[in-house]
Amino acid sequence: SHSDASNGLTLTLLADHVGANILGPYASHASAVEDIVISGLGSLQTAEAGQITHLSNPSYRGQLAATAASAVILLAQDATSCPTHSLVVANPYLAFAQISQLFEPQIEREGLHPSAQIAASVSLGKDVSIGQNVVISAGCVIGDGVTIGANTLIGAQCTIAAGAVLNGNVTLYRRVKIGARTIIHSGAVLGAAGFGFTPNDQGKFETIAQLGGVQIGSDVSIGAGSTIDCGTIEDTVIEDGVKIDNLVQIGHNCHVGAHSLICGCTGLAGRTVIGKHCVLAGGVGVGGQHPVHICDKVILSARTVVSQSISQPGTYSGSVLATDHATWLRNAVSLKSLGTLFK
Repeated sequence: SHSDASNGLTLTLLADHVGANILGPYASHASAVEDIVISGLGSLQTAEAGQITHLSNPSYRGQLAATAASAVILLAQDATSCPTHSLVVANPYLAFAQISQLFEPQIEREGLHPSAQIAASVSLGKDVSIGQNVVISAGCVIGDGVTIGANTLIGAQCTIAAGAVLNGNVTLYRRVKIGARTIIHSGAVLGAAGFGFTPNDQGKFETIAQLGGVQIGSDVSIGAGSTIDCGTIEDTVIEDGVKIDNLVQIGHNCHVGAHSLICGCTGLAGRTVIGKHCVLAGGVGVGGQHPVHICDKVILSARTVVSQSISQPGTYSGSVLATDHATWLRNAVSLKSLGTLFK
């Protein structure tokens, strides 16, 4: 890895990083290419000299000829139209993502801040960074190279594996396990009580104690303000490589399969099971009379509501498109009559 991009990175280094071939005005002069330094990223239209950009969507092809970028990541078929250096790859957007990681600002590592409160029974690994006012409760195990931002609260018996990053103001309740290299953004709450209540004879709600924990796999990303409830008895589970956007709610005892993507404002009712390599677009709601199970490789488009299990891979939609208010009211009246009309 190339952790310091503050002074720029050579074009040949970036090409090697993504396995790209360099084409362009100086491609025949290797020494000249080696002298080209890339200092940052830009869009195809606004990039300046010293920046690299990408052409991943054919609809932006018209902007290529006028780009001022020092290099463009693109497909072989677009290289002949490129006025500057080309990094030719099979998947330009993926290559751009991999190169963008090299320019990501490094998280400030503070060592052990004196204001942090760490219980005597906590096991701390090597090279940890713990910020101001962090609280780590009894029985926790913190792995090597973990970074914990200011004001983060970690409850008892939590485990955080090597290289994980918890940004400031993250809250872990008790018995939360975090896998290696997982990133948790500010305001996320993991392990709060699942929503479990049942009415007694007087109609008042009795609490069902939530005694389980939360297991988060490796290389997971959890967005700002998202919440993952603990299990009632067994744990809520998020498998390896899952990416969770901001403001997502995952209920008690949910199980999300590896490398699935959950976009903002999605809500999963308790005991929902999501397969591997699924995509839940923004505002999706999953929950029904019985726990919903969704198989691998399912895509749910934005605002889709799923109340029954899905057993076949594919794309599913269940959104009502917006219309003007008067039209919507007329349609709503018609909806009430659908059953009678169908008969």
